[in-house]
Amino acid sequence: MRIALCQITGTAEPAANLELVRAGVARAAAEEATVAVFPEATMAKFGTPLRELAEPIDGPWATEVATIAEQAGVLVVAGMFTPADSERVHNTLLVTGRGQHLGYDKIHLYDAFGFRESRTVAAGDKPVTVEVDGATLGLATCYDVRFPELFQALADAGASAVAVPASWGAGKGKLEQWELLIRARALDAGCWVLGADQADPAAHDIPVDPKIPTGIGHSLAADPFGNVHARLGAAAGTLVTELDLAVAESSRHTTAVLANRRLGRS
Repeated sequence: MRIALCQITGTAEPAANLELVRAGVARAAAEEATVAVFPEATMAKFGTPLRELAEPIDGPWATEVATIAEQAGVLVVAGMFTPADSERVHNTLLVTGRGQHLGYDKIHLYDAFGFRESRTVAAGDKPVTVEVDGATLGLATCYDVRFPELFQALADAGASAVAVPASWGAGKGKLEQWELLIRARALDAGCWVLGADQADPAAHDIPVDPKIPTGIGHSLAADPFGNVHARLGAAAGTLVTELDLAVAESSRHTTAVLANRRLGRS
């Protein structure tokens, strides 16, 4: 599987962010990637009134992303916001292109580090996978990466890779935690884990509100043995890399973590 991690600096304007998606997909297609993973909150950055701009996955914004994806022949994964109730939205990953069009609603909400996502976002409750070129890709969003049981459930569902779009909060030790968690989930699920974060606004001289998770960059792909396979820095950019999905089966045979579980096995 050839994948692109599209690390963007999202704005508060869905139309402007749509152009970032268009450019990122074009770069991914030019380098023959079949999957392009964009960050959480690609539709609009955190700190924006989410309920006002939320749309269903058959709404105008997602439909345009679908058109971009289909025209390029690329499966696109990108964070957006969909209506949940009169007060809240779902933090949704749109998955579209190559004959697919579906969403994953973030299960674990970021009520941590002084931020309370659940005030404006309703939690999802269903793990989601998608098929691409005969392989199974699992989906998770940002804070989900702290919960190994979700990644193991995705592995049980056949995933050999998991995409993790994020808008990671800045702060002391947070970069180290980001890499550690991506690598740990790869190792304990025997999956490739693909962390696609928002670029660090400070790397582009954009003021940062430390109370709002707007990204730190450093998107990376970790192999199923927990090694960093490829990574970006803090600034916006696109990383295209090849994944050998057979390594997932090799990792599971070698470590036997999934086979030897005593608790939480589905």
